[in-house]
Amino acid sequence: MFNPSSPVTGGAQTGLTSPTYTLTQVNAPTQQGKQYAVTALGGTQAGVSVHSASSPFTVNFVLPATLKTLGTVNPSTGQLRSVPRNGYKLIVRKGVTPLAGQPVVPLVLSLSMDVPAGADLVDPEDIRAALSLLIGTLWSNSTSIGDSLVTGA
Repeated sequence: MFNPSSPVTGGAQTGLTSPTYTLTQVNAPTQQGKQYAVTALGGTQAGVSVHSASSPFTVNFVLPATLKTLGTVNPSTGQLRSVPRNGYKLIVRKGVTPLAGQPVVPLVLSLSMDVPAGADLVDPEDIRAALSLLIGTLWSNSTSIGDSLVTGA
């Protein structure tokens, strides 16, 4: 179950030194979600604000509303007729100012993870390997991804 340890150590970013984020569980927008608000910052993060009603800074993990299961195998071909997917989502919302003097607008970073039904039982190690690669890629490229979001290059 999604339960991040607080504080969370952030990935390296240009202009942020040893960033950490203290999380407090808050109400999620849906029953399938578990959401935390950033209530304190650590390290050097000049200009960064914590969560407030008018400027959100949250992380939300959303489970599928209904878990899908595998259907039957076609008796003629021996193949599955279809393989449904269970969708999970990790969403970060952060209030940002689009232009000086203008109201804050939520930035939304969303990571979708679609897992074929049945793979959780038959192939959990490959699910974990795929997630490990995803997280490792994000972690090891945090600065360059952040630079790309800021520069567009």
